[in-house]
Amino acid sequence: MATIQWFPGHMAKARREVTEQLKKVDVVFELVDARIPYSSRNPMIDEVIQQKPRVVIFNKKDMANDQEMAKWFAYFKEKGALPVAVDAKHGKGLKGVEVAAIEVTKEKFEREKAKGLKPRAIRAMIVGIPNVGKSTLINKLANRSIAQTGNKPGVTKQQQWIKVGESLQLLDTPGILWPKFEDQQVGIKLSLTGAIKDSIVHLDEVAIYALTFLIKHDYDNLIRHYKIDVPQDAENLKWFDAIGRKRGLLQRGNEVDYEAVIELIINDIRNAKIGSYCFDLYDAMQDEHNDDA
Repeated sequence: MATIQWFPGHMAKARREVTEQLKKVDVVFELVDARIPYSSRNPMIDEVIQQKPRVVIFNKKDMANDQEMAKWFAYFKEKGALPVAVDAKHGKGLKGVEVAAIEVTKEKFEREKAKGLKPRAIRAMIVGIPNVGKSTLINKLANRSIAQTGNKPGVTKQQQWIKVGESLQLLDTPGILWPKFEDQQVGIKLSLTGAIKDSIVHLDEVAIYALTFLIKHDYDNLIRHYKIDVPQDAENLKWFDAIGRKRGLLQRGNEVDYEAVIELIINDIRNAKIGSYCFDLYDAMQDEHNDDA
């Protein structure tokens, strides 16, 4: 996996910007990819946000595994955050964001009311790593195109407050925080879900990881999707060959075009064509962390 030189500088700048914005808000919306709810977080997020009320928004819920999502919901609740699931692209589950914001700031606003302060809208900010859907979510919540979407994080412009529903205002600037790349597994998962550029990691490693995951956790669906018959314990090359030949991904001399097969597998997973998955398996990751302790 390629070394990413820009991480420390970007991280320090992003952290300063987010810390500055925190002073203006009552609640933080931490946006994660529902398929990798742990790997798509910034490693220092808890330290940056500190005691600020938090709603963890699982985006792309339609592509994720419900049973695994439920385990991660329980994990975040235990950490004191309130989780909600949305599909920002199709505008599903958005009402739950406002409801959650009201819930986590209730005590603060009750204290303000007791002091005789006038009721006001809840102020919120969205933070998360690049390409996890922050701008799309802002635009959907606002019900109009405000935040610039695409792969250029941190577009600077005049900050403004956007009205969302009856009781919420959203700071329109997404808080960009960077993922942790030192862990190779995290980098592979981020690549598999399209959160980082394909040039940053070796795509053959990503495809092998994906294939291994599906063989272990969704073998029947995998062979049904590609209409192939490969034993579960077959080596990776046999899988690549079978998929390539079935899909006609061949080069001169009737040789399998492995690059095309790699691209196909990754795109099929990114677009949830095979099934809905959570690559951060809660139980396995808890065991890993316990082993590290």
